[in-house]
Amino acid sequence: MAGPDPSRGRHLCRAATSAHRGLKAWVGAKHGRYTGKPLNRISIKNRLINLHCFFDRITEWGYPNPPQRPLIFAGDLPIVDKPLPRFLDDAAATKLMRTSRADPDPLSRLIVELLARTGIRKGELLALTVDAVVQIGSAFWLRIPVGKLHNDRYIPLHPQLKEMLDDWIANHRPTGLRSQRLLLERNRPITALRVATALSRLSHEAGIGHVTAHQLRHTLATQAINRGMSIDAIAALLGHNTLAMTMIYARIADKTVAEEYFNVTEKVEALYGQPRQLPRDDEGSEMRKLRGEMHRRMLGNGHCAPPVETDCHFESICESCTFFVTTIEFRPTLQAQRDDAENKGQIARQKIFDGLLERLDHEAS
Repeated sequence: MAGPDPSRGRHLCRAATSAHRGLKAWVGAKHGRYTGKPLNRISIKNRLINLHCFFDRITEWGYPNPPQRPLIFAGDLPIVDKPLPRFLDDAAATKLMRTSRADPDPLSRLIVELLARTGIRKGELLALTVDAVVQIGSAFWLRIPVGKLHNDRYIPLHPQLKEMLDDWIANHRPTGLRSQRLLLERNRPITALRVATALSRLSHEAGIGHVTAHQLRHTLATQAINRGMSIDAIAALLGHNTLAMTMIYARIADKTVAEEYFNVTEKVEALYGQPRQLPRDDEGSEMRKLRGEMHRRMLGNGHCAPPVETDCHFESICESCTFFVTTIEFRPTLQAQRDDAENKGQIARQKIFDGLLERLDHEAS
């Protein structure tokens, strides 16, 4: 019996290699049906993965004349770019919120506040219903309906946002309609275009360029992680199914990176004879003011030093929690925080501490 023909084997290898190269070239040269442009890397990768699965299945299912060897390898898949999420820095976010709160349109104000303070997706915003606000214990929560990831969740409501929702339902939302949607305009549920239009108008009035709903979601996550919120808590807030989806925000924790960088820089500069600290006489009035502001914002495991004019919606998040417990010995600190909120015109934050002080006084009497 004659053995295998070596020339035939070489011919089959060349044919398979040629088909393999032709397949990659064909997918890479295809154009989108609607855009008419070449496919991007993600589309090419997805199509090659689908082809790979198809070849595997027809081999497993016993189709006639299946491939005798793999036609697509891991190295054939293009490397997909993974850009960081686009978010607003604290200054830009502050400008947007100030512009929004001064806007005469109550619907536009509510759209921006909901997106910025809860981090919900645009589709989740559109699907909110009139019974979305739920009271659990002494706190209020916003129930996010089943959406993109087929799950629902609860998000803690900032007192100021709770007041805006109550005002919207009582004074601005049409009544007597069959629709249970929360956000209505001209007796109809608002659309994604209405949300995009409101954001575009207010962001340009604020002088920060174009802003999307998803940018506000990224902004909230970035603000939270830069101020010490845990990855688990951020994942629950944003409704992520896996922590891998949330870990991307750990890459943009610029405050942590900056602190570690400057800590190392100080040690390096010490090698070059730089003074470890300025003489006491060099501390001016503004430096003393900044140092005093930082001490007033000391936390249990670090400190928070945002700009004074920034109304951070995490500033009193612990005091709003149903698990928060305090005693009469902390009354001077709570009073100082209440007075600080009054001086800054932070009405919602002031109400939180007013309630805590009232409760302490009632328990002490």
